[in-house]
Amino acid sequence: MIRSELIQKIADENPHLYQRDVERIVNTIFDEITDAMSDGDRVELRGFGAFSVKKRDARTGRNPRTGESVEVEEKHVPFFKTGKLLRDRLNGK
Repeated sequence: MIRSELIQKIADENPHLYQRDVERIVNTIFDEITDAMSDGDRVELRGFGAFSVKKRDARTGRNPRTGESVEVEEKHVPFFKTGKLLRDRLNGK
């Protein structure tokens, strides 16, 4: 499901809301999650999962084409851990 499909589904299930309002709500939620993660905070949605940021240290890597060593800078990557309810639902429990 992509963002526009999510917005359309919520708008269809809530006919009392305008689609532009639903779009604003969804965008606000995603923006808040992104802002919190960029500040280094963890975002937990009970039953769904938790978003956090993990730090990957600088390292020496290899160019797969030439085999030459290259320096890879330190970076921060998003990480998602599923919640128990989501995990159980995916596994048919």
